[in-house]
Amino acid sequence: MRFLLMTKDDGQSAGGPPDEKLMAEMGAFIDEMTRTGVLLATGGLNPHGTYIKSEGGKVTVTDGPFTEAKEAVVGFALIEVRTKEEAIELSKRFWQLVGDGEGEIREVFGPA
Repeated sequence: MRFLLMTKDDGQSAGGPPDEKLMAEMGAFIDEMTRTGVLLATGGLNPHGTYIKSEGGKVTVTDGPFTEAKEAVVGFALIEVRTKEEAIELSKRFWQLVGDGEGEIREVFGPA
């Protein structure tokens, strides 16, 4: 089973680089997930994206930023695990490292 773990912009981030301790802990966590084959991809996302909507045959494109920036997904990890519970446990470990924030866990359907 594949899951997309997403982090959202809480609007309260200082925007600076993480401290050395967090960098080391996160590096070890990412190395572990890579070594075990769980981590398929990870990255940060620009919170100021482009919104695209198709309605009645018309496609509309709008550039961000958007009013609800706290809803913007700013980071992700694509993982492959046996169960949803494993995905939740990995997400909990991530949040225990980074502290306060919010995100989502979504199962990814389709061919691997």
